[in-house]
Amino acid sequence: MIEDQDIRAAVQNGLITEAQAAGLAALADARKQARDQVVPGEEPFVLFKGFNEIFIVIGLSILFFGWMAVTSLFGANVFAPQGFDTVLIAVVTMAGVVVVQRYFTLTRRMVAPSIALAIMMAMGAGVFGGAMADVMGVTPLVSDLIGWGSIVAIMLAHYRVFRVPFSAAIIAGAGFALIWSLLTAGGIVPDVSAELPFLAAKGPMAVVSVLFGLAVFAGAMWFDMRDPHRISTRSATGFWLHVISAPLIVNTVALRLLDHGTAAAHLLLAVFLVGLAVVAIVIDRRSFLVSSVVYAVTLIFTLLDGSAIVILLLGFGLVVLGAQWGRLRHFIMKTLPDFPGKDRLPPYGLNA
Repeated sequence: MIEDQDIRAAVQNGLITEAQAAGLAALADARKQARDQVVPGEEPFVLFKGFNEIFIVIGLSILFFGWMAVTSLFGANVFAPQGFDTVLIAVVTMAGVVVVQRYFTLTRRMVAPSIALAIMMAMGAGVFGGAMADVMGVTPLVSDLIGWGSIVAIMLAHYRVFRVPFSAAIIAGAGFALIWSLLTAGGIVPDVSAELPFLAAKGPMAVVSVLFGLAVFAGAMWFDMRDPHRISTRSATGFWLHVISAPLIVNTVALRLLDHGTAAAHLLLAVFLVGLAVVAIVIDRRSFLVSSVVYAVTLIFTLLDGSAIVILLLGFGLVVLGAQWGRLRHFIMKTLPDFPGKDRLPPYGLNA
């Protein structure tokens, strides 16, 4: 760890300037204060910092949909993108979002408006891709490829500039849809997008769902392990990626087990969810577990018309985990042998 005397020595040796040294000291102090403000054992999550942000989001939403209504007067059909005029409108819309976002995200550092503007950017990217596909006169399947590809490409650039964590969730979701479109265009899976979640129980989509979910999970861990104290946008980016990865992983496994309809299969599903709970505790991510359980409950209600005992047990388990998370994590982490990256996970002492 670099100490104050190291920084002073660097200045004396001409490695950095006095201004750079002051900036380093201020940054270190700010990071220390941020770590001190994190409640031990909690998973920081900020959706908005105050009602003023909600107020601004409402204003931005009205402005955005009002703009879409105005553009329709000029012949732009954003709900069924077609024609070069819609391409121009989409470009103007995204440029406007960039201008507004520079203020609310880079200058004001607001959370909720940044998320809302990221969603608007993704919508603009989708309209742009769809309109471009129409101009090129491609088939509907290729149009889907261009639409989802546009969202992925533009949101990657958006994240690089603005570092809005929620953009990572949009990129992951659009990326999965892009792969689905590729498989559909190639005739590998049928073109029945409405049944997407349930087709992943078997066949190519089952494999793709799990592999893509694991890839997103790996990306989430890449961000998490570079911010174990959860004080930067890396941690928030990891949070949203965990929210996306969990359902993709759970979907195939849960569907295959529920499809059997036997008590043994349901027991295996419970064991699988317990395993996910252990993983969530080790990486200290409640978001990963909650996303998994909520999706599993949704499938159970959909396929089994509800199961009172299963839902009751899942709810009881979540309450117990929430109450004893810190103690359980301390015990599990102390019990587990050393493994690569263990020292880059969040602290796990009882008073960590």
